[in-house]
Amino acid sequence: MIRKALTLAALAPVAALAQAPADAAIRHGEYVTRAADCEVCHTSPGGAPYAGGLPFKTPFGTIYASNITPDARTGIGTWTEAQFARAVRHGVRADGAQLYPAMPYTSYVKLTEADVAAIWTYLRTRPAARNVVRDDGMGFPYNQRWALAGWKAINFSDTPFTPDPGKNAEWNRGKYLATALGHCEECHTPRTVTFGLSRHAYAGAMIDGWQAYNISSDPVAGIGSWSQADLTRYLSTGALPGKATAAGGMADVIGHSLRFLTPPDMAALTGYISHVAPQAGSAQSRFDAGAPYDVSAAVRGAPPSDDPSGAALFSGNCASCHGRSGTGTGADRYYPSLFNNSAVGADTPNNLVQIILNGVHRTNGAGQDILMPAFADQLTDAQVARLATYVIDMYGHRNGTVDAAQVTALRNHAQTVIPGWLLVGVPLLVLFAALVVLRRRLIRSHSGVSR
Repeated sequence: MIRKALTLAALAPVAALAQAPADAAIRHGEYVTRAADCEVCHTSPGGAPYAGGLPFKTPFGTIYASNITPDARTGIGTWTEAQFARAVRHGVRADGAQLYPAMPYTSYVKLTEADVAAIWTYLRTRPAARNVVRDDGMGFPYNQRWALAGWKAINFSDTPFTPDPGKNAEWNRGKYLATALGHCEECHTPRTVTFGLSRHAYAGAMIDGWQAYNISSDPVAGIGSWSQADLTRYLSTGALPGKATAAGGMADVIGHSLRFLTPPDMAALTGYISHVAPQAGSAQSRFDAGAPYDVSAAVRGAPPSDDPSGAALFSGNCASCHGRSGTGTGADRYYPSLFNNSAVGADTPNNLVQIILNGVHRTNGAGQDILMPAFADQLTDAQVARLATYVIDMYGHRNGTVDAAQVTALRNHAQTVIPGWLLVGVPLLVLFAALVVLRRRLIRSHSGVSR
């Protein structure tokens, strides 16, 4: 009995040493998975983490994120690590079907084998969640996954990440975090006519009804006026007083991903982003618009109305938090100013309208919830349009009005789907026209020989 006890005691340190590397691998996998922002896209509202089902409305129909929990029936529980790596980096499922490029494999192809293995290791430790994800959101011919091989031939480059030997290790790490793990271009780079990433990296794009802003180093259209410290603060907390406040998808990215980056990785990422090539765009900065304006005079003595003005809507719904002059309130401007605010000073009103409709909910670097209430249930589309127009006029560039139709489209997340017959019909018409021209040339050539 004594000998058995001694033997077990001797084995205990060995077991602890074996467990330590395993724990370290899982922790590293969790870090990489967060940096890759997997949870945001693969978790539906109210659903289990990574269980899929989140809809993505595209010009071709609706795509639903897949279940990547270890569930054997509805997730990736029966996949091998090699099959997982092929899906992540090359966009091919375990059954050989092509994945839609809503899965950012065009960026993930640059991931190292070690990082893909780390993500796999971590996901295998997550609770298995039974969730059958729909696969019926794409009509013909977009539901023909095999055709995506043609899209890849045009838009997908099977090229791994290659460090720039002329740059230091921190710069290369930053580029890897931005272009591979963080896949920043997938949202912030415009798309080509074939919906691949254009060469105008970080010039800004519209996605899911939100404007992903120009984040190139252009001093007017982009964030060239920001210091690296500014960018670090924004990406860590979601707020940079006097310039920008994160909402929508960017708030999700900060709350679930970027705020967890280590200080060295954050320094590398912001150092790289601060120096990406400038991309021209807007002729006016979205951060420098507007000035304080006190709404009090506009509403003082005004009788109640069933059809309130923009000023009255602002006074009743916004002034208590943002101040009657739009200066913001609270410690360190918890409720941000409305002038010198990117959502108000941008060329398009989308983000401002989205924020009024859906509010703001994000988690900052300290783990605190930052909240702004949604007004979708309190205000009609016409009232939201009137309020947004007032805010832009008073605190922005006074660049146009918002109408109710715009608000309705954003409220309903309307997405115009390109008719499938265009995809099929136009190439056939081109081919038919080419055949007609070729036939006529052959007839003329034959007539010439006959003469």
